[in-house]
Amino acid sequence: MIRQLRISIRHILTTLVILFLAFPSVATQKRDSIVVSLLTAWPGPEVYQLCGHSAIRIRGAEVDSVWNYGVFNFDEPNFVYRFVKGETDYMLVGYPTMWFMPEYLSEGRKVLEQDLNLTQDEAWKLRSLLQTEALPQNRTYRYNYVKDNCATRITDRLSQATDARLIFPDTIAYGTFRREMRAFHRDYPWYQFGIDLALGSGLDRELRANEEMFVPTVMSDRYAGATLSDGRRLVSDTRQLTPDSGHATLPPTPRYLTPNFWSVICFILMAAFSVFMAWKRRILRWLYCLWFALIGLGGCVIAFLVFASDHEATSPNMLLLWLNPLQLIVAVCVWWPRAHWPVNIMAWYNIVVLGILLIIWPFQLQSANPAFFPLMGATLALSIAYAILDYKQSYNINSKIHNKTTKPKRQPAKRKR
Repeated sequence: MIRQLRISIRHILTTLVILFLAFPSVATQKRDSIVVSLLTAWPGPEVYQLCGHSAIRIRGAEVDSVWNYGVFNFDEPNFVYRFVKGETDYMLVGYPTMWFMPEYLSEGRKVLEQDLNLTQDEAWKLRSLLQTEALPQNRTYRYNYVKDNCATRITDRLSQATDARLIFPDTIAYGTFRREMRAFHRDYPWYQFGIDLALGSGLDRELRANEEMFVPTVMSDRYAGATLSDGRRLVSDTRQLTPDSGHATLPPTPRYLTPNFWSVICFILMAAFSVFMAWKRRILRWLYCLWFALIGLGGCVIAFLVFASDHEATSPNMLLLWLNPLQLIVAVCVWWPRAHWPVNIMAWYNIVVLGILLIIWPFQLQSANPAFFPLMGATLALSIAYAILDYKQSYNINSKIHNKTTKPKRQPAKRKR
């Protein structure tokens, strides 16, 4: 969705200087006729390109520039941490249109241009808004994947520039943010698996029709059917600027490499190990350490997103009841037989909580990735096996102690006189 340019601050400043030298400001430039259009790039192979990209093009006798809200500085300190925490800053940058096209041509991605039916006053007002926003002190904004991105910003600025109100088709195609994401991520199941892990019920609320336009290709389709309140159609002309190769994105992931396949394999293995342990009456400590370390570390990430991240969609997250840092107690304490009681407590916690969670999940708001349920089942199977074995071991120990204390003492033999 975002054309993520790894561009340094120095390069951005150089670009801005070139723009101001090449394209005079509104105050000094003769008000020639200009045309404003929406550029929409279709999805590409990278995960950040799966929803396409949007930008504004302004062209005239002396100007042909693209205004791009999808620029960030990858070299900024702690970029990955800030991205996870929800403190990602993006920028609006304007540059010549000829710099915009080569990437999409080389990747075989379709680029559609839709001329917007604006009056000259509206077009010049929009250009002035963009020029002001692209100034160094104004260009940075706090990026939000679904509410404030390269597509939603364009509609916001267009609404500011037009005298009439924008009216978009009242058609709901997906209904929720998550369902819309899944439609565009269907060939990247591990990427969607990660999104479903990290983002909670905020992605599953019912949407209004215009909220679905956070995806650029969806926005392009809605623009085609949009009007203004004074009766004008929003799009006056449409053309395709680059050919569609038909293979810009990766092919579908084979079934045997999907999260669904491997989660079922995990469930089968853990269920088999649980039966084996019950039969042999032996706890495979390495297995508990490995499995619960994995889900405990995953729980640390989810806990961070829920309690520390600024992403509003990360909280609440029902998965925190299953994936939480407390699972690390099992991974550590399982090695010491005398510390069996905290492991037993966590085992019973998983039995009760996961049992309830699997029952009530269809009746609550948050949608789950199908791969989650076999993994929950694997955790449940190991927890049940430990609870049974711990009970049997405790019962056997208590029985031995009881037998020692209740066994009658042998009477000393009488001596014969």
